Amino acid sequence: MTPDPRDDGPVSGQDWDRAVELISAADEVALACHVSPDGDALGSTLAVGLALRAAGKRVTASFGDRSFHVPRLLRFLPGQDLLTDPAHYPAVPEVMVTFDVPTVERLGTLAGNAVRARELIVLDHHPSNTGFGTLNLIDPAAAATAVLAEELIRRLDLPIDGAIATCLYVGLVTDTGSFRHSSTTPRAHAMAARLVACGLDPEQIARELWDRSPFGYLKVLGAALERVRLEPEVGGGLVWTFVTRADRAAHGLPYDEVEGIIDVVRRTDEADVAAILKEDDEGAWQVSTRSKGGVDVSRVCAELGGGGHAKAAGFTSHLPVEETIASLRALL
Repeated sequence: MTPDPRDDGPVSGQDWDRAVELISAADEVALACHVSPDGDALGSTLAVGLALRAAGKRVTASFGDRSFHVPRLLRFLPGQDLLTDPAHYPAVPEVMVTFDVPTVERLGTLAGNAVRARELIVLDHHPSNTGFGTLNLIDPAAAATAVLAEELIRRLDLPIDGAIATCLYVGLVTDTGSFRHSSTTPRAHAMAARLVACGLDPEQIARELWDRSPFGYLKVLGAALERVRLEPEVGGGLVWTFVTRADRAAHGLPYDEVEGIIDVVRRTDEADVAAILKEDDEGAWQVSTRSKGGVDVSRVCAELGGGGHAKAAGFTSHLPVEETIASLRALL
C-alpha cells in the first residue's frame, strides 16, 4: 500500500516503531475493543486481526460483554470468525492491543486481562483516554480509531484487501456520521478514497448500516418520540427521551437496535443537546448525548462517570429516569 504522506501527529514515530516491534515478535496477539462495540471499535479490531492472520500470526479477538454477541447492524463485517467469547480470551496476553477504549473499565470483563498483559498497546482517538497501556497510540485529532488501525497495518507493511478495507471503512463512516460530523477532514476523505480503491462496496455498507431495521424498531421509536421532552432553557436547549426494557420486550427488540434513535431526536432545531436514556437488559440506564457544538458533552458525561467526545458522549446511571436526567440537567 502506498504510504500516506503526513507527519506522525501526536503519536511519535518511535512509538509506532515500538508497536511494530512488539507485534512482530509476538507468537500470539490478543485484540479487544470496548463493550457494546460500535462500528469503529469492532471494525478496527477485525481489520487489524484479518491483516495479522493473513501474515501468519495467531490472533484472538473479543470484547468484554457478559452477554457476548455482535450487534445485528455489524454482523455483515468480515472476519468475525476471529472473535472468541471473553471466557476463552488469554488470561495473561503476551501482547494485547485495544481499540477505541478510553479507560480500562470500558473493556468490561476483559479489564483484568489487560492489567495482566505483558505488553498493552492502546489505539484510540478519545481525548479522554487515560493512557492505561504500556504503549499508548492516541490521536484525538483522528476522525476514528480506524485511522490509527490503518496506520498500524501500513507500518506493519501488511496489505489491505477488500475485507480489511470494509472493516476500516465502517469504522470511519460510523464515527464521522457518514462524513457529516466536524471530524470529517481532508485526511478522512483521503482515507475513504484509499479504502474504496481496495474493492469494498460503499452502497452495500450504507444499506447495512443505515437503511435496515426490524419492524419493531419503528414501534419502539414511536414510543420514544411520544414521550420526548424539550427544555429550551437548559444548556442552550435540551431534548431528551427514554426507552425501557418493556418497550423493547414488547416488540422483541434487542438493546443494540435502539442506538439510532438519538440521531432522530438530535435533529430538533430548538436544542443544542440531545439525550436518550436506554434501559439495558440488566436494568441500568445507558445514556447517550449529542451536542451541536454549544456544549462539550464529554465534560458533562465525565462528571457523571462516563466520557467520549465534545459532541458525542455517554454515561451509565443506576438511578431512575427523572433523577438521571436531573443530574444531567444540573451540569448543563
